[in-house]
Amino acid sequence: MGRVGVLLLNLGGPEQLEDVRPFLFNLFSDPEIIRLPVSWLQKPLAWLISTSRAKRSQDNYSQIGGGSPLRRITEEQALALEESLERKGNPAQIYIGMRYWYPFTEEAIARIKRDHIEELVVLPLYPQFSISTSGSSFRLLEQIWQEDPQLAQIRYTLIPSWYARPGYVKAMADLITTELEQLPDPSKGHIFFSAHGVPVSYVEEAGDPYQQQMEHCVELIMQELGRPNAHTLAYQSRVGPVEWLQPYTEDAIEALAEQGVEALVVVPISFVSEHIETLQEIDMEYREIADEAGIPIFRRVPALNTHPIFIDDMAEMVTDALSAPRCLFSDVEKPEKKFKMYPQERSAWGLTPFAEVWNGRLAMLGFLALLFELFSGHGPLHLAGLL
Repeated sequence: MGRVGVLLLNLGGPEQLEDVRPFLFNLFSDPEIIRLPVSWLQKPLAWLISTSRAKRSQDNYSQIGGGSPLRRITEEQALALEESLERKGNPAQIYIGMRYWYPFTEEAIARIKRDHIEELVVLPLYPQFSISTSGSSFRLLEQIWQEDPQLAQIRYTLIPSWYARPGYVKAMADLITTELEQLPDPSKGHIFFSAHGVPVSYVEEAGDPYQQQMEHCVELIMQELGRPNAHTLAYQSRVGPVEWLQPYTEDAIEALAEQGVEALVVVPISFVSEHIETLQEIDMEYREIADEAGIPIFRRVPALNTHPIFIDDMAEMVTDALSAPRCLFSDVEKPEKKFKMYPQERSAWGLTPFAEVWNGRLAMLGFLALLFELFSGHGPLHLAGLL
């Protein structure tokens, strides 16, 4: 086997407040985040959204120190993985490729070429597959590979998802157990899994396996825990007027309060490192909702970060991938997989029986048209004297 590399894929995050707006622009420029019927609208729409959301997002990042710790933690994970592989006798060079901020995936690929890597394992730091996370990064990599003939010399394999890995499940159960044991009565703690949401249309129209994998993941962790505690799976971080996976985290917290739940142990199930969704959204916003709803105990399970069981299992994953049959970019879109990535077919734009999805998208376009008028000072409402 030649020189081995591992490419860790992640979202990325603004490291200081002035990074927030360009980070949001990169995020919403991705067709897998917001799908539009015509590509030329993507960047103007991304500009509108990033400009309108920048101030609020900056306020949120200010509450956690002025920037995201995601890059720092990912670098710590990369170093720990490299050391684990070395101990196991499988040395590899680790690279980090962020989708929407530095170090970008394109930078990582340039370093991989420079280092003459011959065997590459592509490992997304998303346990469950979604077309909006791993799928988006895979599509970018596929494009890079098609545009650079030199990359054909690199033998690569993808790891599309890994939520069922025994080490991941065990590490999550270990962290949950630690938090439960801090309660006055551990058996009374309600285990609350909060996952990043996706639009319902991703699942029902595009066949995204994310919801199914998330539900299976929760089931595996509860089996590993072997405790009688009740549990809930809910979804956070929705944006826009379209319907997202439910129940929504804030609604589920309030419903549990009405049922008399007094102790929540919140598990950030789709995140393997601390960032804005854990440090601000869960720790601050959802904690406040729980407190106002009358839930006196709110404990949050930390993200995996560099948990040793998790890191060692990642090393096993890499080793397994190097010896297993290759998984290529084209494999991710095989028909039997039953999900699609962009470019989307016409059915993805609401021309389906799911009328509420189409109506939601029309409402979003109307809202964006209003934003455009507010920023530009031109449009039908100004002509009519209404603005």
